[in-house]
Amino acid sequence: MRIGELAKRAGTSTRTLRYYESRGLLTARRTGNGYRDYDEDDLRLLLQIRTLQDFGFDLEDTRPFVDCLRDGHPAGDSCPASLAVYRRKLAELDGLIGRLADVREQVAHQLAAAEEAAGQAQPGCEMTGWERGTR
Repeated sequence: MRIGELAKRAGTSTRTLRYYESRGLLTARRTGNGYRDYDEDDLRLLLQIRTLQDFGFDLEDTRPFVDCLRDGHPAGDSCPASLAVYRRKLAELDGLIGRLADVREQVAHQLAAAEEAAGQAQPGCEMTGWERGTR
């Protein structure tokens, strides 16, 4: 298939495919007249790359998965290098979840303090002027 058809089937652009080719993630065969030619294996590579990017993997992180598929493995994540990328990404996500949990705790503390302060607010502190249009 030509580059336009591959891009359409993979849900991406021809520009993206050329970029992947320049990065060595996609290899085009050339027809006699110089057109890029791709097959179903190339589509499978692209779908693997897109799925991983949807999960938040950097483009370079997809390389071991692509190499694994190219080496003939039916799944791009069955090779040791792919598993290592999964482990690294999982550790990264665990760190992010931990930081988000800390931020959530801080925001919840601030909200509780603000609600307590609002319950003790002076009468002139309410924003009733906004409701009446006097501001």
